[in-house]
Amino acid sequence: MRVRRVEEYIWIIFVVLLCPCDGSASQISYSISEEVNKGTVVGNLAKDLNLNIQELDSRDLRVVSSDSKNYFDVDRRSGSLFVNERIDREALCPNTAECSVRIQAVMSDPMAVHRIEVKILDVNDNPPEFIEHSHPLQISESATPGERYLLPIAVDADSGSNSVKTYKLSQNEYFSLDVQSGGEHGVSAELVLQKALDREKQSVIDLILTAADGGKPVRTGTSNVRVNVMDVNDNAPVFTKSLYKLRVSEGAPGGYTIVKLNATDLDDGLNGKIVYSFAKRGKVDPSLIFDLNSETGEINLKGSLDREETPAFELRVQAMDQGHTPRSTHTKLLIEVLDENDNAPEISVTSLMTPVREDAELGTIVALVTVSDRDGGSNGVTSCKVVGSVPFKLKSNYKNDYSLVVDGPLDREKTSVYDVTIEATDEGSPPLSSNRIITVHVSDINDNAPRFMEPVINAYVKENSPQGSKICQMNASDPDLDVNSKLTYSLMDTHPRNVPVLSALTINSDTGEIVSLQSFDFEKLKTFQFKVQATDSGVPPLSSNVTVKVFILDENDNSPEILAPYSELGSVNSENIPYSAEAGYFVAKIRAVDADSGYNALLSYHLSEPKGNNLFRIGTSSGEIRTKRRMSDNDLKTHPLVVLVSDNGEPSLSATVSIDVVVVESSADIQTQFRHVTMKEENFSDLNLYLLIAIVAVSSIFLLSLVTLIAVRCHRTDSDFSRYSPPMITTHPDGSWSYSKSTQQYDVCFSSDTLKSDVVVFPAPFPPVDAELVSINGGDTFTRTQTLPTKEKVRYN
Repeated sequence: MRVRRVEEYIWIIFVVLLCPCDGSASQISYSISEEVNKGTVVGNLAKDLNLNIQELDSRDLRVVSSDSKNYFDVDRRSGSLFVNERIDREALCPNTAECSVRIQAVMSDPMAVHRIEVKILDVNDNPPEFIEHSHPLQISESATPGERYLLPIAVDADSGSNSVKTYKLSQNEYFSLDVQSGGEHGVSAELVLQKALDREKQSVIDLILTAADGGKPVRTGTSNVRVNVMDVNDNAPVFTKSLYKLRVSEGAPGGYTIVKLNATDLDDGLNGKIVYSFAKRGKVDPSLIFDLNSETGEINLKGSLDREETPAFELRVQAMDQGHTPRSTHTKLLIEVLDENDNAPEISVTSLMTPVREDAELGTIVALVTVSDRDGGSNGVTSCKVVGSVPFKLKSNYKNDYSLVVDGPLDREKTSVYDVTIEATDEGSPPLSSNRIITVHVSDINDNAPRFMEPVINAYVKENSPQGSKICQMNASDPDLDVNSKLTYSLMDTHPRNVPVLSALTINSDTGEIVSLQSFDFEKLKTFQFKVQATDSGVPPLSSNVTVKVFILDENDNSPEILAPYSELGSVNSENIPYSAEAGYFVAKIRAVDADSGYNALLSYHLSEPKGNNLFRIGTSSGEIRTKRRMSDNDLKTHPLVVLVSDNGEPSLSATVSIDVVVVESSADIQTQFRHVTMKEENFSDLNLYLLIAIVAVSSIFLLSLVTLIAVRCHRTDSDFSRYSPPMITTHPDGSWSYSKSTQQYDVCFSSDTLKSDVVVFPAPFPPVDAELVSINGGDTFTRTQTLPTKEKVRYN
């Protein structure tokens, strides 16, 4: 709408200027103050232009202007020119000393244009204004008093006396104001330094610059002047502490923050920017253990700490600013490393007295033990003990020094080496412990006599063995060591049964081998015993004895001997038998003995007859010669027989006897030294009865004698070397006896029926000599059986 009005005014002016007018043009000047109220009358156009008031309306009186605003208008009723719009001189006429508004009063019929100039009078309605509300100044703190600095000027839209007339500065101790008049801008001001600046005391000085005009009332405008005191590197950095006392645990992990140093520099900028660094002193390089942040001053743990190696650190840290001429300062750090129980006790053996004699007394010192713990405080307090059951204990000497002493009896033969475990424990939390094994060797003393495996040693040697034959090997042991266990053997000078042992035997003193110095005859000496002494080489020497029983083993060195009556030298042995003799008729009984024993004395009988003659037979074990059949007319009257008696030795030995058997017509012609009734005879003659009674009587006497002998033998405790057994006499069914020199001693019991000839043989309590069973049957054969144990019963049939 405002635009339309402007266009309308322009059009009117254009018309007024171009249209021919009959009226005359005139100039009227008015003045009015700015900022008057709307409707304020400026002047009366009708009066001043001599216009008829009644024609004003009809002639369409109006005011036009080239301005965008219609500041003035006319009242057609009164012809007064009044203010139509608020007039701001500073806006209407900026930066001019005088201000006027030119308008035209236009009338039509006839057209008349009157020029009107309205001068706008200034009023003090605007305060001075600074273009910069805040004006910074950069002044070095090294500036000298008297230096000047330009200040901004204030602008006042008013003019004349209402414009800026003076400047004022707020109260301060450093600066003053120098106001100067004249020049393009009229009044100006300069800041004058009155006192030296110190940025560290006051880095910023805030001043208020006031501009005042000359109006009434006076109007003012202000501007903030901020003086930034530029720093000069005139201050060194300062630490908050000159000495830092710190504590850190030795178990602190890597990266642990120990301290954050703080140094300040009153300077600014690079002059106040601080860089931290370690100051190396001597050969110690702190950067190997600690990490220092050069910007923040934070010290972190770089590696691990070990209080036992380094209980404390003394560090020097430098703080340096970054000024053109850097300034620096130092501080000291005392870092104490706090102990943790990270070290187990250490056990050391300072002296070891080993080996220890096995007869060492209680309290004998074996070793000196020292316990140490690198930790401190209660973590380094230790206790020590012996673990396990051993004959040793620890005895405290002084603080952590101990003696390992004997606490029980020692026996090297049972335990020659002891591994003594010593355990040390500290009082930390949790406690740590360590073990140390001390090997204690026990040295030998001669406290054990030699020992034989058995108290009695049985040895066997064949008779007729050559001189130098090995009898036995003596083996004794001694649990001692070295010299104490080195044994020597010797024969004790004894004469059992008049047997000179030292002349019959010899012993190797080192090996204990016993050899014979002569041969032995079983038939003369069956057994003997002697003692062997084993002596060690200790000091004093110890010895022990063992009894050696030597049994002579029989060899087949004796031939059988024929007993009477057929053994008479030069005599003719002959027997008569009746012609009427039946088969099985008893002819004769050959008796023989052998001085040997066992199988060497077991005899067998064999019969040799002329060729073509098969009339007789002989019992191989009994030696009885009997007829095989009845006589015939073709048989010879005289039968020469050869009886061969052989033993069972290796090689077998034998003897022979010759008997002539003569056949007679009747039994009355028979004359023999002994007659036995055959088992199959049914009728007994008086002679046979007498013979039977005699045999029973003799057998009873023999049995009684044998029982008495057995009883004596059973109750006899003989420690002699030799035992002799009586000859063995055996009865046979036909009443004949056989005799043998037995080399073994037996307990013999007969059954009540003597005719059965049952003999129960109990081996005597001899040492376990090889024995054999011989079962003698009533027939012509014999059988060998295996050896029986010593105490088992053997039955001979």
